[in-house]
Amino acid sequence: MTYTLLISPQELQKLQATGAPLVVFDCSFDLMNPGTVDATFAQEHIAGAQQAHLDRHLSAHNSSQALNGGRHPLPCAEDVAHWLGQCGVHEGTQVVVYDRNGNNYCGRLWWMLKWLGHDAVAILDGGLQAWKAASGNLAQGASTSTTATTFAIRPALRQWLSTDEVRDQLDHTTQTLVDARGAPRYRGEVEPLDPIAGHIPGALNRPFTDNFDAQGQFKSSEVLRQEWLQLLAGRSPDSVVHHCGSGVSAVPNIVAMELAGLGVTRLYAGSWSEWSRTPGLPCERS
Repeated sequence: MTYTLLISPQELQKLQATGAPLVVFDCSFDLMNPGTVDATFAQEHIAGAQQAHLDRHLSAHNSSQALNGGRHPLPCAEDVAHWLGQCGVHEGTQVVVYDRNGNNYCGRLWWMLKWLGHDAVAILDGGLQAWKAASGNLAQGASTSTTATTFAIRPALRQWLSTDEVRDQLDHTTQTLVDARGAPRYRGEVEPLDPIAGHIPGALNRPFTDNFDAQGQFKSSEVLRQEWLQLLAGRSPDSVVHHCGSGVSAVPNIVAMELAGLGVTRLYAGSWSEWSRTPGLPCERS
């Protein structure tokens, strides 16, 4: 069986027992204190998991490698493919991603694999906390060494938009922007990371945390569908473009819409961190 959206701890345990090609990535991160991430991983992670560091592995390191602007720009596809191959991911690999941060970061790698044409990637529902509650095996230390392989890029299964593309469609019914940041940041009451507070004009607000229940798992498909249709208020799901601060925490909204049966939607990769740094673009507070 191939998992393409979510996988439960029990399903992952069964998958591990089969010996099928499997790579598990720990995508845990600390946005305000990234220097602690390596120690956190070494202290405790799912047995056999490899570390996927937001800054080192999942973002471009300089402008010559970046596909967009903002705080966590996408690396070029070839660089990501090389790293995935070094981690042992190939065409037949089931990939599972997780974090210990309320699914704030692991969706980034889920989306990037889809973007590179690899459909067999799933988010561990509930993250490390759910894994521990299910008595899953844990390990300490550095990432487990793997045999390198070749990861081949295939036609993209998810799409991203540039700042120019988003700007050109402002106020058009063909584009519905959904901002995944918390309501105070969306309204412009606070801004801890970017130079300007506020949001892109016309954007709706759906904090990514609204997609989860009290246990940190995604809400049911039925509940998600009801909530998203209420938010869209008659707008076409096909028109939705997701963004957040830097293109990372918007992904749970993308996943939630797919779980709700509302189709595959697009990501504005640069998000507010690129928009707010681009001279001449309009910003709103409300």
